[in-house]
Amino acid sequence: MASRAADDFRLTVLNPGGRDPEEHFRDGAGSVGQGHPSVNFHGYAACTRGSFHHDTQRAIVEETPVLLLLRGDFRTSERALNELKKHGRTVAVSLKETGLHQIAQQLCNPAKLARFMKIVAQADGCIATTLESAEIYQRARGKRDPATVAFVPTPYPLEDRQWNFSVPPDQRSGIFVGTREWDVPSRNHFAALLVARQLCEATGEPASVVNLDGRKPRRLLSELKFPDGKLRAIEKRKPYADYLREVTKHKIVLQLDRSRVPGQVAGDALLCRMVCVGGDGAIERIAFPKTCGEGRTIDEITSIALELLNNVDSRAAVVAESQGHALERLSFEAVRKQLANFFAHL
Repeated sequence: MASRAADDFRLTVLNPGGRDPEEHFRDGAGSVGQGHPSVNFHGYAACTRGSFHHDTQRAIVEETPVLLLLRGDFRTSERALNELKKHGRTVAVSLKETGLHQIAQQLCNPAKLARFMKIVAQADGCIATTLESAEIYQRARGKRDPATVAFVPTPYPLEDRQWNFSVPPDQRSGIFVGTREWDVPSRNHFAALLVARQLCEATGEPASVVNLDGRKPRRLLSELKFPDGKLRAIEKRKPYADYLREVTKHKIVLQLDRSRVPGQVAGDALLCRMVCVGGDGAIERIAFPKTCGEGRTIDEITSIALELLNNVDSRAAVVAESQGHALERLSFEAVRKQLANFFAHL
């Protein structure tokens, strides 16, 4: 009976006033390259064959439970919550940006903090993309039922063969640096590049990094003095599917992020059937417990990366284990069941 209820469950995700267009995921993840990629908050809608909206009235018409995203100064989100509740919708809320540094940046303004506390108190529940944000929502809601706050990791369509971006091992080489923000201290992007340079020198493997910000990052990269011909900068923005086709050419994804984010770097690695090394996002910790950055020093992460670059069997073992963890907890089917169960008890 519970499985039947999960199969019938549909969720509307509302990003009020946002830029992403209205989208209906009647076919789940859909075809690669068609519409918005079925990841992050769009993934919650896609895994339930639901919809994604930026217009509150259009979301109300769906007659489904709603996940309301909190963004900007929260004024639009507050108005949307009031309108949804007036029409009898069950509403859970979530901050749109949920890394710890992002939460801190959003809630250091007294007016925004007051709005946040009011919204979180009035909503039927909160869905958290990380364990840390779940703890924040729970404390903000005070003595309300703890079951009205749930950590539900963002899903990935791992069951869908169209979304399998793997390539044979002999077509992979080098290191893909998964981060790109020089100016966010918790990303540790500079340190990750230094580790990538050390690995290049030790193994002869090349490294790739994304630079979409032009001249300054290009100059910073040149100062790192990678071995000649061993660093490639990807400087053109690509559609998500084409980006994954770039990522999957490499042996490992490397990062040193300590931001406690949902974990798209690791999610991308899962779709590519690759190993993600480092990082402490939610998906990193679930899918890659033996290679993530949780509780590990930079030296330990470097040693893990070195072993994986040199040993195809070690990489294969980590990939198999990560796919098992992900199918159990991060797949569309797994997350759809979590969402259906959560909303059923609100």
